Amino acid sequence: MKRLPLFLLGSVLIALNCWNCQPAISEGDAVEVKIEAAAIDGFMEALASDDFEGRKPFTDGETKTVEYLKTEFEKMGLEPGNGDSYFQEVPLVEISPNPAEIMTVKGKDKSMDFKLVDDFAIYTQREQAEIKIEDAPLVFCGYGIVAPEYDWNDYEGMDMAGKIAVVLVNDPGFQGEDTTIFKGNTMTYYGRWTYKYEEAARQGAAGVLIVHETNAAGYPWFVIKGSGSSPKLDLQTPDGNAGLCAVQGWMTLTTAAKIFDVAGMRGTDIYTISRSRDFKPFDLGVTASMSLTNTFKKDVSQNVVAMIRGSKRPDEYIIYSAHWDHMGIGAVVKGDSIYNGAVDNASGTSCVLAIAKAFTELPEKPERSIVFLIVTAEEQGLLGSAYYGANPIFPVVNTVANINMDAMNAFGEMKDLEIVGYGHSEMDDYAREAAEAQGRYIVPDQESEKGFFFRSDHFNFAKVGIPALYAAGGMDHVEKGKEFGKAQRDAFTAERYHQPSDHYTDDWDLSGMVQDAQLFFNIGRRLAGEETFPQWKEGSEFKAKRDADMKLKG
Repeated sequence: MKRLPLFLLGSVLIALNCWNCQPAISEGDAVEVKIEAAAIDGFMEALASDDFEGRKPFTDGETKTVEYLKTEFEKMGLEPGNGDSYFQEVPLVEISPNPAEIMTVKGKDKSMDFKLVDDFAIYTQREQAEIKIEDAPLVFCGYGIVAPEYDWNDYEGMDMAGKIAVVLVNDPGFQGEDTTIFKGNTMTYYGRWTYKYEEAARQGAAGVLIVHETNAAGYPWFVIKGSGSSPKLDLQTPDGNAGLCAVQGWMTLTTAAKIFDVAGMRGTDIYTISRSRDFKPFDLGVTASMSLTNTFKKDVSQNVVAMIRGSKRPDEYIIYSAHWDHMGIGAVVKGDSIYNGAVDNASGTSCVLAIAKAFTELPEKPERSIVFLIVTAEEQGLLGSAYYGANPIFPVVNTVANINMDAMNAFGEMKDLEIVGYGHSEMDDYAREAAEAQGRYIVPDQESEKGFFFRSDHFNFAKVGIPALYAAGGMDHVEKGKEFGKAQRDAFTAERYHQPSDHYTDDWDLSGMVQDAQLFFNIGRRLAGEETFPQWKEGSEFKAKRDADMKLKG
């Protein structure tokens, strides 16, 4: 158990005045400031300890976490980032579902019962005490996508009122032979489960069930199994999310195969037919019955925000981000119930803290303001960053860039730097130059089919037009090569991702985290000394929003 650090007023006063004690230098002068492994290690050991109870919003773990972050920012002498506060309140509702143990599917000649958790997982985002669906028709809707720019409509001609959409995860380009469909093997936002829930609701469906397949989803069924029916957080809305589907969730590929068999589709390749531009949704000729009761808890969680005010252009902002939250205390796995989230994401949070510390060690304040934003409820659907995007503390049009850190490398230095969403913005070019200065090379996302671009908080900055960088050491280990790096990444996904086994150990090789954090610090320092703004590249779907904002800004 690690005690929370105490706030020492004298130390803070010294830190607040540290820049005034240094000789003035320009941004361009070569003053080297190094990220310290010991700093990252200390922050991570604290945040990933059992004392923080898995850092789940609305728990004592949140209270300890946000107070810890506030105290560390104060000790560094950073200003509060939200007026006189280090916090931005994020109104959330926690919905605790209690689904019935059985989902019954009936066909013309057969009835089947499927077991909760083993075969399916359901929940609701509606603030509704009881939901009961009886004999709702199941409709196969391919990938559940409506994308006019791709001339694609998986719901065409189907009235979904009172029906449940059965859809595939990912999008039609995944593992298809035609690489011109969508973006080929690279997942688009249409492939994300969040989009599929949103579109089913727009279509008026009573429910939506996504067919899980490990490669297409990017994670195994145990991730769904561990969180599928656990309490869920969502942003509070005036109508209590009444416009969303009554039921949403997942079924295993085995469950789906049994349902398709009863529907008379034995031997049908559902993936092939769903990749066809001629696909039309069709009633499976079977119905499903399911129910759940819910309890609700409304409260506010906290984004934590601190800043260094710029010396020359204080109204222009560079935002470093990471999410502080994880899964809390949950199902017991191998005798452990605390989901510490050491890699995901005590590592990213610790790197942001270490970068903040490095900025305070500069002999002169940066010319632009540097913001350190550590957000809540990423694990619940990027909610903290979504709230910030809708309610920005700093004007979006004056925000230069976002640099996001999530699940950092804990197994050593890499020769490569992997950029998720490579090709979207000029932040790639900043990253390339910073990487080359470290003797490294750039690679695009090596698992673009898993949709990582849409699975961390940088996405919500991109959505409002802010150029965002999400990168980390790839798989080319400096000493042990690519096979070792890939094995380490695969082992984390298979054995520790969203599991109690993602806990801190003192034998990690943090040199890769230091390497990446140093690179991110160097990029931010360079941006702080410039007067231009990075731009989105031609072909990026985020370019139009930024261009329109900049045009209005003049």
